[in-house]
Amino acid sequence: MLTDELLRDVTPERLIRLYHQRTKMRLWVRSRLWAQVLIAMALGVLAGWLLGPAPGLVPRSTAEAIGGWLALPGQLFLGLIAIVLVPLVFSSIVGGLAATPSSEAMRAIGLRLGLYILLSTSLAATIGVSLALAFTPGERVDVPVPAVSPLPSAVPAFDIARLPDLVAGVLPTNPAASIIQGDLLAIVILALLTGVAVTRIQKSKADTLLALLDGVLSVSMTIVQWAMLLSPLAVFGLMAKLMIQVGADSLLGLVAYVGTVLLGLVLLFLGYLLLLTAVGRIGPGRFLARAGQTLVLAFSTSSSSAVMPGTIQTARRFGVPDRVASMVVPIGATMNMAGTALYQSVAILFLAQISGIELGSGQLLLIIGTLVASSIGAPGTPGVSMGILASVAAGFGIPAAGLVIILGVDRLLDMSRTVVNVTGDMAASVLLKDALGDLGKSGGTT
Repeated sequence: MLTDELLRDVTPERLIRLYHQRTKMRLWVRSRLWAQVLIAMALGVLAGWLLGPAPGLVPRSTAEAIGGWLALPGQLFLGLIAIVLVPLVFSSIVGGLAATPSSEAMRAIGLRLGLYILLSTSLAATIGVSLALAFTPGERVDVPVPAVSPLPSAVPAFDIARLPDLVAGVLPTNPAASIIQGDLLAIVILALLTGVAVTRIQKSKADTLLALLDGVLSVSMTIVQWAMLLSPLAVFGLMAKLMIQVGADSLLGLVAYVGTVLLGLVLLFLGYLLLLTAVGRIGPGRFLARAGQTLVLAFSTSSSSAVMPGTIQTARRFGVPDRVASMVVPIGATMNMAGTALYQSVAILFLAQISGIELGSGQLLLIIGTLVASSIGAPGTPGVSMGILASVAAGFGIPAAGLVIILGVDRLLDMSRTVVNVTGDMAASVLLKDALGDLGKSGGTT
């Protein structure tokens, strides 16, 4: 009887309606890359969990081999971005500086961006320290600290006396080596120097260089568009490989630590949304609708540098002029690391707590200052924070042996803080989008 009733309900009109609904859904998904990326991420987590250690459906070695093949599109995606990253950053910054209407505009946007980075990074580190002191995640973990760790031996201790040498060493004395080594901070500094110098020479002499860099930028963006076609497969493979390697069980032993870091990142993210709403007149819904695809890619790749082209395009969707986005985003992707500073502040106190080390207020302030200085200019690539964290821990006499405990969950936190860093870059672009226009109307001279 039930079957007969169901068959009577299946009319030609209902079949046609269902067909059109499915067709519209397919067209909707195909026309929205961010929806494809979200679906790919969910499928990647599911596939990685099925192949991971918990279900035990396949041997560990076989699962890792499958994970390597699944991650191949992701490696190709990151490789294509890496190919054009240096010319993209250099041409964007030089072109943006050359398009400034006056030297006053250039100084103003530089000072405002520098102040924004310093304040946001300091606030993030303070939030991290406050949450770590409030929740004491290190006192809640039951995992024993290993007696020996191979990490500190390869990382020099932080020494305040070396700070002048570190500052002087930032200058790219060998640009070719900086390009080969992928030293993005050195490349940004070189681009800044070149862009300022271009505004100081005769226009006829600068036009040739600027035309060349404009062509380089166009070629780089075309390659980026090709890479974006791989993004759903890239996200699926990277997430599947992550779940195969880490597994869901590795998160259970460090729930308090992971929760503290994620809470801090959520607070910082909400702060950016509040700033965008109050100053930029961009509500959270509108921001997430237009920036969602870039944020999902940032989460899956754990690299603010890899999604830099997407960040620039998203800033343009919010009405940010090309010359502003081309300046602010590359600099922000290199120096605006508020999410990293928050993570490191929680991690350093976590290491101190599991080692039974109590830190005074003066030491906490010094830790905040050190983490702000070390976070600014840290490469926007996966895994870099571990080296910085080991160096800062050694400088304050905190045993870095506990680093091996948090290595298992570092990838998840790396992905999360990258989302916050990229959001901070977008917020900076929106806040500074009118800086050049207002100063250009004032009629400053170059």
